[in-house]
Amino acid sequence: MGMSTPTYLTQTALPLIWPLVAVVGAAVRTRHSTSRQATLETWQRWWAVAALGFGSLWMTIAFLTIPEQMATSIGFAATPFQFEIAFANLGLAVMGFRAAASSATARERITVGLGAGMFLWGALIGHVYQWFAHGDHAPGNTGGVLVCDLLFPAVLIALAWYSQRLATNETATATGPSSNSAQEVGSLRA
Repeated sequence: MGMSTPTYLTQTALPLIWPLVAVVGAAVRTRHSTSRQATLETWQRWWAVAALGFGSLWMTIAFLTIPEQMATSIGFAATPFQFEIAFANLGLAVMGFRAAASSATARERITVGLGAGMFLWGALIGHVYQWFAHGDHAPGNTGGVLVCDLLFPAVLIALAWYSQRLATNETATATGPSSNSAQEVGSLRA
């Protein structure tokens, strides 16, 4: 029996709630911010906690509590492998929560984004392959999950990279050109 279009659209769009929460939260929190660096910090923290952290925790709970429904939503039969997927997502959630900490550095957030990307971008490739090779149009295989698999790590990396560049440029401007050259040499050694 087929799924109605509204039900399909609701199920396929459901994962988008997490990046939406991150964007709305960060936008509201930074609407009066006067510092680009403070704005970037807020956006990184919201993206890390809401999108990567809670998005991955949600997947952990779903794969542990309703594994049959999760398998069906992806277009697969239920297998014990879903238990492992749950804990892979728990690892992503922990990394997301760590990246949201005020003590997290841009370098740490880039590393978290790259680590998350290895799993999520691999999952993205798998979803696209199943879609085109096997016609798997299940709501958990296409739509919102593809957007999340791509953007959760990519946005965190981009925000952290931009924050790091901005901090380096602000330091260079404040200390002058000779200090910047020494700083660049020092960062090459690190």
